[in-house]
Amino acid sequence: MSKSVRRKYDDDYDDDRSAKRRRLSGDAVEIEDRLESLIIRVGERSTASLESNLEGLSSVLENDLVKAKDKIQRILVDCASKMPERSSVYSTLVGLLNAKNYNFGGEFAESLVRCLKDSLKICEWDKARNCLRFLSDLVNCHVVSASSLMAVYDNFLDAALEQGVPQVRTDWLVYAVLTCLPWVGRELFEKRETELDRLLATVSSYLDRRSKKHVPALRVWSGDDPHPQEEHLDCLWAQISKLRADNWQEKHILRPYLAFDSILSEALQHKLPEIKAPPHHASNVYPQPRVVFRMFDYTDCPENGPILPGSHSIERYLIEEHLHHILEVHHNDRKECSAQLLNFPHKTKIPLDYMIVEVIFSELFQMPAPRYLEINYGCILIELCKLQPSTIPQVLAQATEIMFDRIDTMNVSAFQRFVGWFSYHLSNFHFRWQWSDWADCLALDPEHPKPKFVRETFEKCLRLSYHQRIQEMAGQEFAALVPVETKPRLRYREEGAGSLPGTMIAHQLMSAIKERCSPEEAIRLLKELHNPLKTADDDAEPTHNPLKIEVFTETLLFVGSKSFSHAFAAIAKFHYVFKVLAETEEAQICVLRSLYNVWRDHPQMMCVLVDKMLKTQIVECSAVANWIFSREMNADFLKSYVWEILNLTIRKMSQHVHKLTVEAAEARARLHHDSGDDSDSDDDRRDRPSDEQVERMEERLEQAQSDQKTLFLIIFQRFIMILSEHLVRSDTDGKDFRTHWWKWTFGRLQQIFMQHNEQVHKYSQTLETLLFTQDLDPHVLDAFHQFLALRD
Repeated sequence: MSKSVRRKYDDDYDDDRSAKRRRLSGDAVEIEDRLESLIIRVGERSTASLESNLEGLSSVLENDLVKAKDKIQRILVDCASKMPERSSVYSTLVGLLNAKNYNFGGEFAESLVRCLKDSLKICEWDKARNCLRFLSDLVNCHVVSASSLMAVYDNFLDAALEQGVPQVRTDWLVYAVLTCLPWVGRELFEKRETELDRLLATVSSYLDRRSKKHVPALRVWSGDDPHPQEEHLDCLWAQISKLRADNWQEKHILRPYLAFDSILSEALQHKLPEIKAPPHHASNVYPQPRVVFRMFDYTDCPENGPILPGSHSIERYLIEEHLHHILEVHHNDRKECSAQLLNFPHKTKIPLDYMIVEVIFSELFQMPAPRYLEINYGCILIELCKLQPSTIPQVLAQATEIMFDRIDTMNVSAFQRFVGWFSYHLSNFHFRWQWSDWADCLALDPEHPKPKFVRETFEKCLRLSYHQRIQEMAGQEFAALVPVETKPRLRYREEGAGSLPGTMIAHQLMSAIKERCSPEEAIRLLKELHNPLKTADDDAEPTHNPLKIEVFTETLLFVGSKSFSHAFAAIAKFHYVFKVLAETEEAQICVLRSLYNVWRDHPQMMCVLVDKMLKTQIVECSAVANWIFSREMNADFLKSYVWEILNLTIRKMSQHVHKLTVEAAEARARLHHDSGDDSDSDDDRRDRPSDEQVERMEERLEQAQSDQKTLFLIIFQRFIMILSEHLVRSDTDGKDFRTHWWKWTFGRLQQIFMQHNEQVHKYSQTLETLLFTQDLDPHVLDAFHQFLALRD
């Protein structure tokens, strides 16, 4: 086991044991440390075989059972629940101890059952599945009886057949049982064949009738050519079915207990107590469904190398699960993660480079969102290229070609992540790529996914480099797809600006700002500008003056255009002016239009400045959403930066709501703390909020939640309007509605649902009542129903 695996175990374990260790004597601490070291490191860096190490360790632990039984049990339960990659090692150790001490085996099984039940209650699904799998493996070691394990499986499947509970719950129960069968299937086949057949028939019946409404939204590619994109439970069932057809024989799992069959077979077995899945509660959050990502098959791998296991072989599942676990354990340390991936057991028997690359991309493209930051996967892939320069870069290049070839059917969210990864990867390898191989895309419609991918990759690369470098990278052939130079524009300085209203004031304001005028002086200069919204026969005062906003915003941003820091300083200094001029949503939209006028050629600057204006409350989130869907943004509507801005706006609102939720919950908890407790210090009493303070915090939270709901209503209403108008127009003109515009716009709707699914789900009832009604076109309604199916 690597140092970082032990470190992860230690991190999980240390918090729990630190309080106990403080109460232990020096000798007791030394004993616990010795036991922990012996158990966790069994089989490491030893010239003797694993079996020999296990036999020796079981003898050592047997002698310690009298004085340290509880410690040994606790360490072994932690290993069983947190280190699934070594489960068969520890199940063998438990089997040997059970053969020597029957009572210990029974008590350990009880401890593991408690861990399983506790994990289920607090929704720690992976930990619960590890416990169930370890219990299953104990059947192989003659610690647990096969009949009592089958009773546990039956209870899980009975719970999976309940009515009126979310499918994600029942799916997990079935998944948990199926993932145990590669370990214990052979043993159950030999000893409980009838019950096993009945269990598999129940699973088959369940899978036949479950809904798969969620699948289209989770697929990376909409097409199945050349590799079917299967729902994860269906794929696992196909793998288990093939394993069953092969008489439950697999070639991947390490089974050290086979060497001790003569000892273990003589041991008495324990009957597991009844284990039932706890009832469903509305607050439970279950693992979301997935679609298995497939990019390679055996024909993509070198002919003279090891063969890639078939997509329905159980070895493919076991290897991929192990690789996913390595990423989970080591993702924060790219060097250790890469080393562990490349040192995978049995690496000479499989095309490891191909399987690693496929697994990493499967996590990067996972819907609705990757497990970790996207850049995390890019860092790991770069490190892999450094550690294995003779093969990994070639496999990555091959993967890139495959994804580019299939990009026509790629999910829009995956497309965006592909652009992000590829541009980042290029920036770390001197922007080298054989662009001429993709020259055919230049003849396609500019909104076709292939030229769009190249164009957006260039735009992202520009953020990581400079314009001339990107021009050199693209060459003359691809010059048309290179973004224009990122220069600010001030229309009051352009030719013919004299005829524009406000030009003279703009020049005066520019001089004043350069001479470090105050915000009040800037407002006095702007007073000379008339309001174009004011008419002679209208006595009412307009809510805002668009000319003042345009002159001030465009001039200020142009003066502060030298860098991000200059722009931030300008906004900070004249924040008061923005607040005076842009009190209403219409005024804030005018600010955003002015920002666009200055920085339309610099998408990154627009993203950064909109983020800044949201943070400083110059503009509200609803104003940003309405601006993005306004007619003035039609020309840029399909560009990725627009959706980057919309997504950061939604995130800003979600972060605000989350912050207020946490603060309100903490204040309520402090308020309800027993004020009569004599142990309360004076500081505690002073820090305790009053009823009025808590009430104000809850009012702020309610207002924020209302604003969040309004934001989603605006966004989804605008999507429905433009998509419905497109469908009607296509029908009237007798044209196919599936244009590039439809693909990108509908894809962005799906992206909002996927990327912000937790926040959107809170308002799903409102959305269903007000917007996604049954009279809506089925093509648009499908996106909403697929989103709901992620949690139903």
